[in-house]
Amino acid sequence: MLFYTLDIIGTFAFAISGVLVAMQKRMDLFGIFIIAFVTAVGGGTLRDVLIGKTPVGWMNDLNYVYTIGLAVIISIIFKNKLNRLRTSLFLFDTIGLGVFTIIGVEIGISAGLHPIICIALGTMSACFGGVIRDILCNEIPVIFRKEVYATACILGGITFFILQHFRLKEDLIYIFTAAIVISIRLLVVKFRIQLPTVYEKQ
Repeated sequence: MLFYTLDIIGTFAFAISGVLVAMQKRMDLFGIFIIAFVTAVGGGTLRDVLIGKTPVGWMNDLNYVYTIGLAVIISIIFKNKLNRLRTSLFLFDTIGLGVFTIIGVEIGISAGLHPIICIALGTMSACFGGVIRDILCNEIPVIFRKEVYATACILGGITFFILQHFRLKEDLIYIFTAAIVISIRLLVVKFRIQLPTVYEKQ
């Protein structure tokens, strides 16, 4: 039950982050919904296709579609309040990042895959909805820039398996893993920690 609840929370959080980006780009209602949709389920869809899990998750459960629709409606109704919060997009994106990392890792484990592949699936689940969103919005995806984004998911995935080794309760593993991803993301932004690049300064 907690696993499903986390999935819905992550879907809602990522959908709102997609709506906020779409509104910044001044898209119409259809464009807003599409950006919210691909942000929320794009990474999970790619993950499910790669492991042969079809139809993909949201096609078997309309609650995901309803959740995205609700996120769009709420975001539009309260857009003025959301727009006043400079950190709103970042916070919703960060919450989704932590939750979807867990979802992807857990699905990889259920499929009997190697831990490294499970961590990759967790990272993909968390990041690639945002990649699709940014590409559609004509932006360079955050994951391909200097910001510590995918790295937080990878460290979260490693934490997941370390905690499993100590045989903690599943709920605690979920909570601690999500907290690690979210905390890392918040800390690197607060202290402006960036990955090194190979380019010379202009």
